[in-house]
Amino acid sequence: MLQGLSLLGPVLGDPGDHAFQALNPATGEALRPVFHSATDAEVDRAVALAREAASALEALGGPGRAELLREIAKGLEGAADELVLRVMAETALPEARVRGELGRTCFQLRLFADVAQEGSWVEARLDAGDPARTPLPKPELRSMLHALGPVAVFGASNFPLAFGALGGDTASALAAGCPVVAKAHPLNPGTSELVARVVQGALARRDLPFGCFSLLFDAGHAVARRLVQHGDIRAVGFTGSFQGGKALLELVAARPEPIPVYAEMGSVNPVVVLPCALAARGEALGRTLAASVLNGGGQFCTCPGLIVAVKGEGFNAFRTGLLQALQAGTPAPMLGEGLAQAYRAGLAHHMGLGAVGALPAVEAAPGCGVPHLLEVSGAGFLAQPALGEEVFGPTTMLVACESEAERSAVLAALPGQLTATLWMEPADEALAATLLPRLRRLAGRVLFNGVPTGVEVGYAMVHGGPWPATSAPGTTSVGAAAIARWARPVCYQDAPESLLPRELRADNSLQLGRMRDGRWGRH
Repeated sequence: MLQGLSLLGPVLGDPGDHAFQALNPATGEALRPVFHSATDAEVDRAVALAREAASALEALGGPGRAELLREIAKGLEGAADELVLRVMAETALPEARVRGELGRTCFQLRLFADVAQEGSWVEARLDAGDPARTPLPKPELRSMLHALGPVAVFGASNFPLAFGALGGDTASALAAGCPVVAKAHPLNPGTSELVARVVQGALARRDLPFGCFSLLFDAGHAVARRLVQHGDIRAVGFTGSFQGGKALLELVAARPEPIPVYAEMGSVNPVVVLPCALAARGEALGRTLAASVLNGGGQFCTCPGLIVAVKGEGFNAFRTGLLQALQAGTPAPMLGEGLAQAYRAGLAHHMGLGAVGALPAVEAAPGCGVPHLLEVSGAGFLAQPALGEEVFGPTTMLVACESEAERSAVLAALPGQLTATLWMEPADEALAATLLPRLRRLAGRVLFNGVPTGVEVGYAMVHGGPWPATSAPGTTSVGAAAIARWARPVCYQDAPESLLPRELRADNSLQLGRMRDGRWGRH
């Protein structure tokens, strides 16, 4: 049974004055139980437990942490029916979507288990010493990545499992050896408590410190402020709005000792349709992109929110296919009334800047997102740079350019993005080659003839990008490389063999991929 109290390791927080309830977005029903915001003392206790657990979690080693992650995945699968019902109640998402997200969550836990067990992610490097070198002796140097320590993770509302309190940030941090203090998103606190109890069960069965994972509730921002400014928190993971991510960055910047903030803050994910693709399959392509816009009610950080095309053969058919498919979309409950209000405000803002709303008003409940197509000329877009800001919901903006030069200017005006997509035919390759360097600088992932919604969890995935899509363009929040965010390099100079971590010892008993005297291999 849900308790509605923060989980400070094995101990529950206390009821307090600041209480809140989750709401069913489809019905407005207040869901039981009442949840209580963590106090300052409870935040401090959770961080203290994490600090105490840090050495044990890192000392557990990659194979031990892999066992823990697999135990957690197994626990999620065992709690699937209860979890799915709660997620559906807190999000109004359909069962198939929720079960798919649960499967993804378990998959990424097991992926990071594999990464931790294999171990080469620590990037071990060994340089042999040379006492006889002149004019100065060369020291023996060995380095590797070590866990940062306790980290704070903020759960997202649009993927309450895969990006929630036990999402990819938590999975990768635990795999690296970092205890996690997670803040539940106020729109899905029940989901967060259920997954936290799964983690607690796994820790108990492995006889590991409960401080490896704690969960804090808060209806407002007080917990976030205290958590990220706590001196023992060594990094922050966040998925959400630009405003939320920027606020966390400002809080961290005010610390006596700044720390990294890995914030994924959204994107308009530009789609570039090249002339031959437009002529060959304009209408069908419009429908394909509309389906991506409507996926999940448009509440994906990779929703294709900007489509840039040059007027010409196939343009009108493309626009018709896009418009008709969006018109056929059913208004769906957004994840919360606040998001629905922000969506309507974003549409009004863009139309006030000159974008044309191409869909008539549709009767829908206040909490629903009504699909919209916005349109603007290339010149109109360039005159109002704010039209490049994200409107989170089931909408996209079609930018109709008069020439390739105008399209290039539109792309040059865009800030950093999570994704950029090229739709092309073989005859478009020469033009694509001229655009690709710009798109590569613009986004963390460049797609060809596909839709950006759907982020594969794998070894090569990059889910990141330049500011303002993320706060750390050199990293990814999805995929195996995400583990490196939670570590820093440490070099050992002329250290006795017996004092070195196993990853750096000469015998390489762990059979890691390592760099030895400038060459990578398992030596």
